[in-house]
Amino acid sequence: MTTRINPSILAADFANLERELGRISSADLVHVDIMDNHFVPNLTFGLPMVERLQQVSPVPLDVHLMIDDPDRWAPGYAEAGAYSVTFHVEAAADPVALARRLREIGARAGIALKPGTEVEPYLELLPEFDQVLVMTVEPGFGGQSFMPETMPKLRRTADAVRRAGLDVWLQVDGGITADTIGIAAAAGADTFVAGSAVFGGEVPAERIAALREAVASHSHPVVGRTGSLDG
Repeated sequence: MTTRINPSILAADFANLERELGRISSADLVHVDIMDNHFVPNLTFGLPMVERLQQVSPVPLDVHLMIDDPDRWAPGYAEAGAYSVTFHVEAAADPVALARRLREIGARAGIALKPGTEVEPYLELLPEFDQVLVMTVEPGFGGQSFMPETMPKLRRTADAVRRAGLDVWLQVDGGITADTIGIAAAAGADTFVAGSAVFGGEVPAERIAALREAVASHSHPVVGRTGSLDG
């Protein structure tokens, strides 16, 4: 199984983002949290910042939209060159139409679910998406504690992906550390967002390697997916 480590720049030094991106060049993608202070009670970056990050990042951008009306705004991030654009199903008017539009532009299309959002309404729609993000904290702020009660939902999603033989990445975001990443991997996750667990160290590349090693040291009862950045 391919493992992807996507450091979140929410934990980076905002005054030196280009330098910070260079320090995580061994990552698979860089996770960029877009918050609008409406869908979640926090405000971070917008499209101009993503356009600039796209110009200087050594790794592809994994954009996570925690915003209202993603049907309107998400395509702009795909047009800016983001490799992956994930939006929340709770905020989207037509998730399938939006995912198709993102794919048409050339980005991978992902859906995100809050901890309290059930995945079952979307399981039959999995072929329409390239990624499912199971939030392991309530969206809005970094540094929160991992919620193990979200793992049954992740397992159900992984089972559905495996049964359908799909190449859908399963991402987790929130409280991911060397101690919790194995729990998520065992439940079927293959793509991991980590903020302070990466940028909190003096050498982020060493933290990324440690997270990969932590995944490798755990068994993976949910398998059957293959994937790469070209998948």
